[in-house]
Amino acid sequence: MESSLRADLLDPAALASLGHIEVVARWIVDGFLSGLHRSPRKGFSVEFADFRPYQPGDDLRFVDWKIAARSDRWVVKQYEEETNLRATLVLDVSRSMAWRSAPTLITKRGYAEQLVAALALLLLRQRDAVGLIRFDDAVRTSVPPRARTTQWRRIVAALADPGGGRASDLATALSQAARLVTRRGMMVLVSDLLVDEGPVLAALRGLRAAGHDVVVLHVMDPAEREFQLAGEANFTDPESLLSVPASSADVRTAYGDTVTEVIAEWRQALSAMGASYELVVTDQPYAVPLRRALDARQRP
Repeated sequence: MESSLRADLLDPAALASLGHIEVVARWIVDGFLSGLHRSPRKGFSVEFADFRPYQPGDDLRFVDWKIAARSDRWVVKQYEEETNLRATLVLDVSRSMAWRSAPTLITKRGYAEQLVAALALLLLRQRDAVGLIRFDDAVRTSVPPRARTTQWRRIVAALADPGGGRASDLATALSQAARLVTRRGMMVLVSDLLVDEGPVLAALRGLRAAGHDVVVLHVMDPAEREFQLAGEANFTDPESLLSVPASSADVRTAYGDTVTEVIAEWRQALSAMGASYELVVTDQPYAVPLRRALDARQRP
């Protein structure tokens, strides 16, 4: 598949219009894997699987130099890693996640659901056990991690369940995730992080102290990242329903400074505890957040 046709590099809103979440997730993962060196680690648990053409950025350690010398073709050795990794995907489905700034964009929740579906399929293809927790003001779904072939359909079915309570009780959801995975695993949080930072960071520190790898994918709409409105407007919090009238010109600079500061605070706090953080904007292709999650999976 040519890189220009890889689904993981296409516009998320355009992809969402092409089929159901299950179909699109398969396209995304197939595209992502088409250019991915599946496991850069070597060891007793790694077995040679196949060759694929070299791509810029590949680790030169895995180039087969004998083939290169013999046929002037650069190919990379692929390895299949056998693992007992248990991953839990923690998805925010609160009211604020249903927002989008324009009809041409996908909602934050729609983007997050597609990302979670693709990530679950990717991990299951890596022979990992994958579970799912969906939460708003309460835990709405709790699917324990499994590596069975039926797990993919269980996760897809769970993503279709209703949600959308106003608040985000993220700390409780993370506590539930810790109970589902009692030995070292990976926790992937997908949320817009419109929450009280203190309890959430405390819960994440607890997960790190228990030995879990933690990945936080911070989902934002483009208009949340960069203030785009003009004129007078009423600004309403979709969770608290608090509405405040203001001039866009009066709030633009303060808003931009605040968003930059909040992102920096999350990044710094998570980095300090050894967790991964990635800001994900809903017009951004899925390849970047998938790569970040897979990098965390491959940590020694």
